[in-house]
Amino acid sequence: MARKRKGKKIDGWLVIDKPLEMTSTQVVGKVRWLTKAAKVGHGGTLDPLASGMLPIALGEGTKTIPFIMDATKVYEFKVKWGASTTTDDLEGDVCETSDHRPSEKDILEALPNFTGRISQTPPIYSAIKVDGKRAYDLARAGEEVELKSREVDIHDLELLATEENQAHFRVTCGKGTYVRSLARDLAQFLGTFGHVIYLRRTKVGCLTEEMTISLDKLDELVHSAPLEDWILAVQTVLDDILALAITAEEAADIRQGRFLKKCSGLSTPQNSEEDSTQIMVRLMCEDQLVALAHDDGKTIKPVRVFNL
Repeated sequence: MARKRKGKKIDGWLVIDKPLEMTSTQVVGKVRWLTKAAKVGHGGTLDPLASGMLPIALGEGTKTIPFIMDATKVYEFKVKWGASTTTDDLEGDVCETSDHRPSEKDILEALPNFTGRISQTPPIYSAIKVDGKRAYDLARAGEEVELKSREVDIHDLELLATEENQAHFRVTCGKGTYVRSLARDLAQFLGTFGHVIYLRRTKVGCLTEEMTISLDKLDELVHSAPLEDWILAVQTVLDDILALAITAEEAADIRQGRFLKKCSGLSTPQNSEEDSTQIMVRLMCEDQLVALAHDDGKTIKPVRVFNL
Protein backbone atom coordinates (compact mmCIF):
# COMPACT_ATOMS: atom_id res chain seq x y z
CA MET A 1 0.00 0.00 0.00
CA ALA A 2 1.37 3.39 -0.98
CA ARG A 3 2.12 5.77 1.87
CA LYS A 4 0.17 8.98 2.09
CA ARG A 5 2.46 11.88 1.21
CA LYS A 6 2.84 14.44 3.97
CA GLY A 7 2.50 18.11 3.10
CA LYS A 8 4.93 20.90 3.85
CA LYS A 9 4.96 22.67 7.21
CA ILE A 10 3.82 26.16 6.24
CA ASP A 11 2.38 28.41 8.95
CA GLY A 12 0.53 31.68 8.53
CA TRP A 13 -2.15 33.31 6.39
CA LEU A 14 -2.66 33.94 2.70
CA VAL A 15 -5.35 36.42 1.70
CA ILE A 16 -6.74 35.18 -1.60
CA ASP A 17 -8.74 37.40 -3.94
CA LYS A 18 -11.46 34.85 -4.65
CA PRO A 19 -12.68 34.88 -8.26
CA LEU A 20 -16.32 34.62 -9.27
CA GLU A 21 -18.01 31.24 -9.75
CA MET A 22 -15.58 29.43 -7.48
CA THR A 23 -16.56 28.08 -4.08
CA SER A 24 -14.53 28.78 -0.95
CA THR A 25 -13.85 25.04 -0.64
CA GLN A 26 -12.48 24.98 -4.18
CA VAL A 27 -10.15 27.87 -3.32
CA VAL A 28 -8.86 25.95 -0.29
CA GLY A 29 -8.23 22.93 -2.50
CA LYS A 30 -6.37 25.03 -5.05
CA VAL A 31 -4.19 26.65 -2.38
CA ARG A 32 -3.43 23.24 -0.87
CA TRP A 33 -2.43 21.90 -4.28
CA LEU A 34 -0.24 24.91 -5.13
CA THR A 35 1.52 25.29 -1.78
CA LYS A 36 1.60 21.58 -0.80
CA ALA A 37 0.83 22.79 2.74
CA ALA A 38 0.01 20.05 5.23
CA LYS A 39 -2.99 21.88 6.69
CA VAL A 40 -5.24 24.48 5.05
CA GLY A 41 -8.54 26.11 6.01
CA HIS A 42 -10.48 29.30 5.26
CA GLY A 43 -11.69 32.10 7.50
CA GLY A 44 -15.26 32.63 6.32
CA THR A 45 -17.25 31.36 3.35
CA LEU A 46 -17.91 33.54 0.31
CA ASP A 47 -20.77 32.74 -2.08
CA PRO A 48 -19.75 31.39 -5.51
CA LEU A 49 -21.04 34.62 -7.11
CA ALA A 50 -19.08 36.78 -4.65
CA SER A 51 -15.49 37.89 -5.08
CA GLY A 52 -12.89 39.42 -2.83
CA MET A 53 -11.00 38.63 0.32
CA LEU A 54 -10.92 35.01 1.43
CA PRO A 55 -8.38 34.56 4.24
CA ILE A 56 -6.68 31.16 3.98
CA ALA A 57 -5.02 29.71 7.08
CA LEU A 58 -1.96 27.48 6.71
CA GLY A 59 -0.58 25.11 9.33
CA GLU A 60 -0.63 26.69 12.79
CA GLY A 61 -2.65 29.54 11.33
CA THR A 62 -5.68 27.24 11.36
CA LYS A 63 -5.68 27.52 15.16
CA THR A 64 -6.59 31.22 14.81
CA ILE A 65 -9.50 30.75 12.36
CA PRO A 66 -12.16 31.48 15.04
CA PHE A 67 -10.70 34.96 15.54
CA ILE A 68 -10.98 35.89 11.86
CA MET A 69 -14.45 34.32 11.66
CA ASP A 70 -15.57 36.66 14.46
CA ALA A 71 -13.95 39.74 12.90
CA THR A 72 -15.84 42.69 11.43
CA LYS A 73 -16.17 42.51 7.65
CA VAL A 74 -16.75 45.06 4.89
CA TYR A 75 -18.63 44.33 1.65
CA GLU A 76 -19.59 46.31 -1.41
CA PHE A 77 -22.74 45.14 -3.14
CA LYS A 78 -25.27 46.14 -5.79
CA VAL A 79 -29.00 45.51 -5.59
CA LYS A 80 -31.19 45.26 -8.67
CA TRP A 81 -34.69 46.53 -7.91
CA GLY A 82 -37.92 45.04 -9.17
CA ALA A 83 -37.36 41.30 -8.85
CA SER A 84 -36.65 38.74 -6.14
CA THR A 85 -34.99 35.41 -6.85
CA THR A 86 -35.00 32.04 -5.13
CA THR A 87 -31.39 32.55 -4.00
CA ASP A 88 -31.53 36.34 -3.45
CA ASP A 89 -28.80 36.74 -6.07
CA LEU A 90 -28.21 36.09 -9.79
CA GLU A 91 -27.90 32.33 -9.34
CA GLY A 92 -31.61 31.76 -8.68
CA ASP A 93 -34.81 32.00 -10.67
CA VAL A 94 -36.99 35.12 -10.55
CA CYS A 95 -39.97 34.45 -8.27
CA GLU A 96 -41.60 37.87 -7.68
CA THR A 97 -41.58 41.17 -9.57
CA SER A 98 -42.57 44.78 -8.97
CA ASP A 99 -42.70 47.91 -11.13
CA HIS A 100 -41.82 50.15 -8.20
CA ARG A 101 -38.34 51.70 -8.08
CA PRO A 102 -37.23 53.48 -4.89
CA SER A 103 -35.85 57.01 -5.13
CA GLU A 104 -32.45 57.97 -3.75
CA LYS A 105 -34.23 59.94 -1.02
CA ASP A 106 -36.31 56.91 -0.03
CA ILE A 107 -33.21 54.70 0.11
CA LEU A 108 -31.28 57.15 2.28
CA GLU A 109 -34.21 57.48 4.68
CA ALA A 110 -34.49 53.68 4.95
CA LEU A 111 -30.84 52.96 5.80
CA PRO A 112 -31.05 53.83 9.54
CA ASN A 113 -33.62 51.03 9.89
CA PHE A 114 -30.94 48.56 8.81
CA THR A 115 -28.08 49.66 11.05
CA GLY A 116 -27.27 48.62 14.58
CA ARG A 117 -28.50 45.26 15.84
CA ILE A 118 -31.13 43.98 13.44
CA SER A 119 -33.01 40.73 12.90
CA GLN A 120 -32.64 38.90 9.60
CA THR A 121 -33.57 35.51 8.19
CA PRO A 122 -30.74 33.83 6.24
CA PRO A 123 -31.39 32.82 2.62
CA ILE A 124 -32.65 29.25 2.23
CA TYR A 125 -29.76 28.76 -0.19
CA SER A 126 -27.10 29.06 2.50
CA ALA A 127 -24.58 26.85 4.28
CA ILE A 128 -26.57 26.86 7.53
CA LYS A 129 -27.29 23.35 8.77
CA VAL A 130 -30.85 22.09 9.30
CA ASP A 131 -31.04 18.72 11.06
CA GLY A 132 -27.43 18.06 10.10
CA LYS A 133 -27.83 18.97 6.42
CA ARG A 134 -26.90 22.15 4.55
CA ALA A 135 -29.89 24.35 3.80
CA TYR A 136 -28.84 24.75 0.15
CA ASP A 137 -28.73 20.97 -0.31
CA LEU A 138 -32.27 20.65 1.03
CA ALA A 139 -33.49 23.56 -1.10
CA ARG A 140 -31.93 22.15 -4.26
CA ALA A 141 -33.56 18.79 -3.53
CA GLY A 142 -36.93 20.52 -3.56
CA GLU A 143 -37.52 20.23 0.17
CA GLU A 144 -39.16 23.03 2.10
CA VAL A 145 -36.60 24.91 4.18
CA GLU A 146 -37.53 27.11 7.11
CA LEU A 147 -34.74 29.05 8.80
CA LYS A 148 -35.11 30.99 12.02
CA SER A 149 -34.36 34.70 12.09
CA ARG A 150 -31.38 35.85 14.11
CA GLU A 151 -29.80 39.06 15.27
CA VAL A 152 -26.76 40.45 13.49
CA ASP A 153 -24.76 43.67 13.84
CA ILE A 154 -24.68 46.22 11.02
CA HIS A 155 -22.11 48.82 12.03
CA ASP A 156 -22.51 51.00 8.95
CA LEU A 157 -24.57 50.92 5.74
CA GLU A 158 -23.70 53.49 3.08
CA LEU A 159 -25.29 54.27 -0.28
CA LEU A 160 -22.49 54.75 -2.83
CA ALA A 161 -24.44 55.31 -6.05
CA THR A 162 -27.86 54.90 -7.63
CA GLU A 163 -29.14 54.14 -11.11
CA GLU A 164 -32.67 53.70 -12.45
CA ASN A 165 -32.90 50.00 -11.62
CA GLN A 166 -30.14 49.44 -9.08
CA ALA A 167 -28.14 50.85 -6.20
CA HIS A 168 -24.57 50.38 -4.96
CA PHE A 169 -23.86 50.01 -1.22
CA ARG A 170 -21.04 49.46 1.26
CA VAL A 171 -21.76 47.62 4.52
CA THR A 172 -19.61 47.07 7.60
CA CYS A 173 -21.04 44.19 9.58
CA GLY A 174 -20.47 41.58 12.23
CA LYS A 175 -20.34 37.80 12.21
CA GLY A 176 -23.17 35.88 10.57
CA THR A 177 -24.54 38.71 8.43
CA TYR A 178 -25.97 37.70 5.05
CA VAL A 179 -25.72 40.54 2.53
CA ARG A 180 -28.28 38.79 0.32
CA SER A 181 -30.79 38.91 3.18
CA LEU A 182 -29.96 42.55 3.83
CA ALA A 183 -30.63 43.41 0.18
CA ARG A 184 -33.87 41.41 0.12
CA ASP A 185 -35.20 43.00 3.32
CA LEU A 186 -34.19 46.53 2.30
CA ALA A 187 -36.05 46.14 -1.01
CA GLN A 188 -39.19 44.92 0.77
CA PHE A 189 -38.98 47.82 3.22
CA LEU A 190 -38.88 50.15 0.19
CA GLY A 191 -42.02 48.59 -1.26
CA THR A 192 -40.41 46.53 -4.00
CA PHE A 193 -38.35 43.40 -4.54
CA GLY A 194 -34.61 43.12 -5.04
CA HIS A 195 -31.65 40.78 -5.33
CA VAL A 196 -27.86 41.06 -5.24
CA ILE A 197 -26.15 41.34 -8.63
CA TYR A 198 -22.66 42.17 -7.34
CA LEU A 199 -20.94 41.27 -4.07
CA ARG A 200 -17.31 41.80 -3.06
CA ARG A 201 -15.64 41.50 0.34
CA THR A 202 -13.09 44.27 0.81
CA LYS A 203 -11.97 43.93 4.45
CA VAL A 204 -11.82 41.23 7.13
CA GLY A 205 -10.75 42.40 10.57
CA CYS A 206 -7.27 43.89 10.25
CA LEU A 207 -6.78 42.31 6.79
CA THR A 208 -7.09 44.68 3.83
CA GLU A 209 -7.27 44.36 0.04
CA GLU A 210 -3.62 45.43 -0.24
CA MET A 211 -2.72 42.07 1.31
CA THR A 212 -4.57 39.99 -1.28
CA ILE A 213 -3.09 37.76 -3.93
CA SER A 214 -4.87 36.14 -6.86
CA LEU A 215 -4.73 32.39 -7.47
CA ASP A 216 -2.97 33.06 -10.79
CA LYS A 217 -0.30 35.12 -9.02
CA LEU A 218 0.07 32.42 -6.38
CA ASP A 219 0.56 29.88 -9.18
CA GLU A 220 3.39 32.03 -10.56
CA LEU A 221 5.05 32.51 -7.19
CA VAL A 222 5.23 28.85 -6.22
CA HIS A 223 7.25 28.24 -9.38
CA SER A 224 9.40 31.35 -9.52
CA ALA A 225 9.66 33.28 -6.23
CA PRO A 226 9.73 32.84 -2.44
CA LEU A 227 6.17 32.19 -1.32
CA GLU A 228 7.09 33.41 2.16
CA ASP A 229 6.92 37.02 0.93
CA TRP A 230 3.13 36.70 0.67
CA ILE A 231 2.46 34.62 3.78
CA LEU A 232 1.38 36.70 6.75
CA ALA A 233 2.49 35.71 10.24
CA VAL A 234 0.05 33.67 12.31
CA GLN A 235 -0.32 36.51 14.83
CA THR A 236 -1.43 38.98 12.12
CA VAL A 237 -5.09 38.16 12.75
CA LEU A 238 -4.57 38.50 16.52
CA ASP A 239 -3.58 42.15 16.27
CA ASP A 240 -6.32 43.35 18.64
CA ILE A 241 -5.36 40.90 21.39
CA LEU A 242 -3.05 42.23 24.07
CA ALA A 243 0.54 40.99 23.62
CA LEU A 244 2.52 39.91 26.67
CA ALA A 245 6.28 39.32 26.50
CA ILE A 246 7.58 36.21 28.27
CA THR A 247 11.03 34.70 28.73
CA ALA A 248 12.36 31.62 26.98
CA GLU A 249 12.03 29.69 30.24
CA GLU A 250 8.42 30.76 30.63
CA ALA A 251 7.76 29.87 26.99
CA ALA A 252 9.09 26.37 27.65
CA ASP A 253 6.72 26.03 30.62
CA ILE A 254 3.76 27.19 28.53
CA ARG A 255 4.60 24.68 25.79
CA GLN A 256 4.50 21.97 28.46
CA GLY A 257 1.00 23.09 29.40
CA ARG A 258 2.04 24.69 32.68
CA PHE A 259 0.47 27.83 34.14
CA LEU A 260 2.39 31.02 34.85
CA LYS A 261 1.95 32.83 38.14
CA LYS A 262 1.60 36.61 37.80
CA CYS A 263 4.49 38.69 39.10
CA SER A 264 5.92 42.16 38.56
CA GLY A 265 7.48 41.04 35.30
CA LEU A 266 4.16 39.79 33.93
CA SER A 267 1.73 42.63 34.30
CA THR A 268 -1.45 43.15 32.32
CA PRO A 269 -4.10 45.79 32.89
CA GLN A 270 -6.78 44.86 35.42
CA ASN A 271 -9.60 47.10 36.61
CA SER A 272 -9.04 46.33 40.29
CA GLU A 273 -7.91 43.64 42.69
CA GLU A 274 -11.54 42.55 42.99
CA ASP A 275 -11.95 42.25 39.21
CA SER A 276 -11.52 38.55 38.40
CA THR A 277 -12.60 38.83 34.75
CA GLN A 278 -10.46 36.74 32.44
CA ILE A 279 -8.87 38.46 29.48
CA MET A 280 -7.30 36.83 26.45
CA VAL A 281 -3.60 37.57 25.88
CA ARG A 282 -1.10 36.42 23.29
CA LEU A 283 2.20 35.33 24.75
CA MET A 284 5.24 36.42 22.74
CA CYS A 285 8.85 35.37 23.17
CA GLU A 286 11.33 37.39 21.11
CA ASP A 287 8.64 38.31 18.56
CA GLN A 288 7.57 34.68 18.27
CA LEU A 289 3.98 33.72 19.06
CA VAL A 290 3.99 31.09 21.80
CA ALA A 291 0.37 30.78 22.87
CA LEU A 292 -3.00 32.34 23.47
CA ALA A 293 -3.82 32.33 27.15
CA HIS A 294 -6.38 33.41 29.71
CA ASP A 295 -5.17 35.91 32.30
CA ASP A 296 -7.36 36.22 35.42
CA GLY A 297 -5.02 38.66 37.15
CA LYS A 298 -3.24 35.97 39.16
CA THR A 299 -2.53 33.13 36.75
CA ILE A 300 -1.86 32.87 33.03
CA LYS A 301 -3.33 29.66 31.62
CA PRO A 302 -2.55 28.60 28.05
CA VAL A 303 -5.59 27.74 25.93
CA ARG A 304 -3.92 27.42 22.52
CA VAL A 305 -0.20 26.68 22.11
CA PHE A 306 1.56 27.21 18.78
CA ASN A 307 4.30 25.09 17.28
CA LEU A 308 6.21 27.73 15.34
